[in-house]
Amino acid sequence: MAFKEITYEEDGPIGTITLNRPDDGNMFTETMCHEIRDCIEGIRRETRTRVVVLTGAGDRFFCIGGSKDGMEKTKLYAGTLPTLEMYEAIDKLQKPVIASVNGFAVGGGNVLQMVCDVTIAKESAIFRQVGPMMGSFDAGYGTWYLEDLVGKKRAKELWYANPKLTAAQAKEIGLINRVVPDAELADKTREFALEIADRGAFALAAIKGAFNARHGGVGGLSRVTHDLLLGQYLGTEEAKELKASFSERRKPDTTKFGH
Repeated sequence: MAFKEITYEEDGPIGTITLNRPDDGNMFTETMCHEIRDCIEGIRRETRTRVVVLTGAGDRFFCIGGSKDGMEKTKLYAGTLPTLEMYEAIDKLQKPVIASVNGFAVGGGNVLQMVCDVTIAKESAIFRQVGPMMGSFDAGYGTWYLEDLVGKKRAKELWYANPKLTAAQAKEIGLINRVVPDAELADKTREFALEIADRGAFALAAIKGAFNARHGGVGGLSRVTHDLLLGQYLGTEEAKELKASFSERRKPDTTKFGH
């Protein structure tokens, strides 16, 4: 699939999505949001990739938020930058997603790394929420997920006062997982991804589904009960016998149930 504002590369079990607007801080646009969604949907349907890395092009910016220029002038859906398309795609993907923060992660860019399952960052990276000081906000993933990561009081401070955080400070408060020297980010990200890829894919999918069930409501629970359990059930003797007995219009052989 060809993309305009992102790139996608596969390296064994690792798939890397790169936000590719370095001249504009890798800000996401309507097009980029949809491209990330579409790319992840493609990854969801194949078994080559076991871990996804999300990063930014260049060495200054991971992502500094969303560009709202060019949006339709309406209060309805078309006039809202479709960031939820990205966040929901990352959330429902049954494979772990690593944010590799290569520079500033600001506003929606910080929310984007929070939505990813784990985050590794270079030492010089900067993290910040800026919505209320710039005429915007993220009253959803950006608030609830931040509260989960750093606690309610600290999350409110980050949203109300908008302080800048170094990578070391972000790690200290639980906003990110790992900090590495700038020159080692790519190598350490690959090591991290391969470390995760060695784990059981079904087990990781089940764990991610369980985490997401907390906030995901029916959708989150369905990722566990439908996507994971149903697929396993269809291969059982019970399911095969019930299908056969229904087709043959006979009573099922219950001795095959539960096996």
